[in-house]
Amino acid sequence: MGLWVQYCSFSVLLIAVFQVVNAQNCDFYNGNWVADGSYPLYDPAACPFIEREFSCQKNGRPDKMYLQYRWQPQGCELPRFDAKGFLQKLKGKSVMFVGDSLSRNQFHSLVCLIYTAMPNIKYNQITQANVSTFEIPIDMLIFNTWHWWYRRAPGQPWDYIEVGGKIYKDMDRMVAFEKALTTWAGWVDSNIHPGRNMVFFQGISPTHYNGSDWNEPSSKACLGQEEPILGSTYAGVMPPAVAVLDKVLSTIQKPVKLLNITHLSQLRKDGHPSIYGFNGPTGMDCIHWCLAGVPDTWNQILYNAIL
Repeated sequence: MGLWVQYCSFSVLLIAVFQVVNAQNCDFYNGNWVADGSYPLYDPAACPFIEREFSCQKNGRPDKMYLQYRWQPQGCELPRFDAKGFLQKLKGKSVMFVGDSLSRNQFHSLVCLIYTAMPNIKYNQITQANVSTFEIPIDMLIFNTWHWWYRRAPGQPWDYIEVGGKIYKDMDRMVAFEKALTTWAGWVDSNIHPGRNMVFFQGISPTHYNGSDWNEPSSKACLGQEEPILGSTYAGVMPPAVAVLDKVLSTIQKPVKLLNITHLSQLRKDGHPSIYGFNGPTGMDCIHWCLAGVPDTWNQILYNAIL
């Protein structure tokens, strides 16, 4: 699985009246999930852009309650995603997601949020193979890392690691991650122009393969989970990549906004495809997220971050 880039340009003319919500003092990342009958924000069956690996209902997932949870920050409200407001804010601008399949997960969520609210909007869709080079200027970039940093043989998708011209059979994965992220940080400082480009980092998306992380037997994974972890406390620890990401982000001179989605996503053990993903009953996907689902909240936060 290589680097994945999705580019999209919004250039529609909109005439609308928007309610201005001042959420500058709201901490969107601390809170809990609450049942809300007005969710999901869109009908996944009505969105033609969801790939098979994220289309849990089409793949036969029998339960639906996981679709009806809303993220509730402590002491404030997270405004709902406004497709017209998003497009108005980015009218004539370009947006690029750069990362792996979790970036694609978030991108498809964003497209569905827009499309189902404005199904008659004109659009062009161009699908290409993996892309590793692109040209600036792009107005808004949402970066993500590569979730395969943790994967060991036989599942790891590489043979060697090269650092500074030297070849290593293996090394501490978080050391490798920090080196790679530091290279990215240097690129940001050299190529991003504040006032012209907005830069976000998706944050570390958690997995749910070990039930001891939410006080169940360690053999339990995401299969059969039908509700979030109640409350705002997660028994497991933060992924070590979070500390590495925080360290590298603190060294960047150019402004980068972190979509700190780790904790709120940790509480959603019920949100993964499990056997209702790309590989069906032969697979167990507790990495990606069903759509509609958790990435919709990531995009709600992204939307409020650009207001």
